[in-house]
Amino acid sequence: MEVFSAVLRAFFCGGILCLIGQILIDKTALTPAKILTGYVVAGVLLGAAGLYAPIQEWGGAGAAVPLTGFGANLAKGVREAVSEQGLLGAFTGGMKAAAGGLTAAIFFGWVAALLARSQDKA
Repeated sequence: MEVFSAVLRAFFCGGILCLIGQILIDKTALTPAKILTGYVVAGVLLGAAGLYAPIQEWGGAGAAVPLTGFGANLAKGVREAVSEQGLLGAFTGGMKAAAGGLTAAIFFGWVAALLARSQDKA
């Protein structure tokens, strides 16, 4: 029952984030690129303020996987690196924290490019 509850919370949390994005697409003149960038910035700001951690704890993967979770991860990495290395950590902490996810995205994108054949749209 606990697993079902965690999955339900993740589904609900991710669904809310998607709903907000869809409303922004439908009701504003913002482009999807601006909305996605806004999600990362919102995650950074909420993560830096310590407000995203409780959302991630409650929503699990529904909060950690979307772009807001990526932004919060960057903020967490910067905060930890600054406390360890000082000002230099502000430049290195975010990339260090996100390195695993970025590496996986690049690798699996490369594998997909090898397996798929690109075609012109007619």
